[in-house]
Amino acid sequence: MLINLSIKNYALIDSLSVNFKDKLSIITGETGAGKSILLGALGLGLGNRADASTLKDASKKCVIEAQFSISNYNLKPFFEENELDFEDVTIIRREILPSGKSRAFINDTPTTLQVLNALSEKLIDVHSQHQTLQLSDVQFQFQIIDALANNAAKIESYKRGLILFNKLKSELNDLKLKQEKAKEQYEYNLYLFEELNKAAFKIDEQEENEQELDRLNNIEDIKLNLSEAQSVALNEEIGLQSMLTLFTSSLSKIASFSKEYESLYNRALSLKIEFDDIASEIEDFNENVEFDASALEKLNDRLQLTYNLQKKHGVSTIADLLEIQEALSVKVDAVTNSSAIIAEKENEVNEVAKKIDELAKSIFQQREKAIPVLIEKLESSLTNLGMENTRFQFKLSHSKQYFTNGKDELQLLISANKGMNFGELKKVASGGEMSRIMLSVKAILSTYLKLPTIIFDEIDTGVSGDVSQKMADIMQVMSENMQVITITHLPQIAAKGQQHYKVYKQDIENDIVTQLRMLDKEERIMEIAEMLGGKNISSTAIEHSKQLLN
Repeated sequence: MLINLSIKNYALIDSLSVNFKDKLSIITGETGAGKSILLGALGLGLGNRADASTLKDASKKCVIEAQFSISNYNLKPFFEENELDFEDVTIIRREILPSGKSRAFINDTPTTLQVLNALSEKLIDVHSQHQTLQLSDVQFQFQIIDALANNAAKIESYKRGLILFNKLKSELNDLKLKQEKAKEQYEYNLYLFEELNKAAFKIDEQEENEQELDRLNNIEDIKLNLSEAQSVALNEEIGLQSMLTLFTSSLSKIASFSKEYESLYNRALSLKIEFDDIASEIEDFNENVEFDASALEKLNDRLQLTYNLQKKHGVSTIADLLEIQEALSVKVDAVTNSSAIIAEKENEVNEVAKKIDELAKSIFQQREKAIPVLIEKLESSLTNLGMENTRFQFKLSHSKQYFTNGKDELQLLISANKGMNFGELKKVASGGEMSRIMLSVKAILSTYLKLPTIIFDEIDTGVSGDVSQKMADIMQVMSENMQVITITHLPQIAAKGQQHYKVYKQDIENDIVTQLRMLDKEERIMEIAEMLGGKNISSTAIEHSKQLLN
């Protein structure tokens, strides 16, 4: 509940601090005294938009501070989720700087307006006159029904599912779009991939083929030089092999005479062995060297294919071609496998859709059960408020479309008098009737939604007499379960409050400021008497005031 409101440098308020209590509190004051300023300041503190024009003194900052007792409202999870310090008495502070910038704090921790608004919705419901128009808003009508249907947990679960559903559908659409774009290039990419795949290149192939081509193109020179080398090595009379045999034989005869001679012999013998091996290989090479026109043609064709594909793809190595082949493989596979991937994603979408459809159906069924209960409560409450002939129809239908709170469509119709056809609420009900309907709605909601505080801003507009007395009774009943603060101009309602505050203007050193203070018993008698009979308070008005208060 709201226990204190402090306002500094806002509109006509220089500095004001007021304590509030539980039950029903009344705020009265003359037209223009500043009741709307109070609500404006409170709204600013709760997260409404702000600008520097609201500052009374443009050179100083405006500070709105509201203290709430929240120990009994299970709000610790909210504070933990938003990394805020939980206090049984929580202080919300809003500062508007002369520059127009604003800052928000919860228990002295800086926070965002989004978090501040989210917390405010859990603490207080400020009902101003224009909010009566909410009755015609379908989302507000759903909120009423869902409160009675106890659908809050299911709707939260549905919302989480809907977020996932929309995410998966977006991913599915992206996959399909990519598939369509990929299909446009698929045939060409497939042709390029198969061309490279058929070529079956190996990483070092080009260098080997170029070397082999060079050998085949110079086969005659190779044959000639191998033959000459073989002749020099193997000639029986002057061949190097015969000379080395003689050379090593001579050294072998003296090897036993000293270690030095033995070393020379061994070195010569190693040389002869190596030379014999070389001569043997030259002989083998020479026997096997021959011109192969077919091999040369194949090699030329292979290298030409290599060069053509390198030129086609704008690269210079087989390694580059293999990279391109891999990239094309990925693109081709993406199209080839996309149907399976899309099918898998469609299964995910369908699974989530099935779950949220089940939730939506359950929400619909709970709403169906709650509507007759709501109608009975509304019609009963309005009978007490002088609208005994008012009848309601809630036309609820389950659709295929996903909405943020389910899959239902709703139409609220009302008949305000006997024999009158049902019509749209905003077209059938007068301003005074809308106020009474809204009060009934809020009274019903107060037993289902455990809000700490509700503020009514002249919800009694357009009513008087016995109806205002009944409205006051409803507010008094509501205040047994929550803090109710009512701004009113009707004495019948003002007399019902546990506390009574007066808003008034005061001239302080030629500066008009708005003030708010709690009235004592005698002041309250006179305030209600003035509401009954005007500025010239008669003894009759005073007696009537005392009767109302008693």
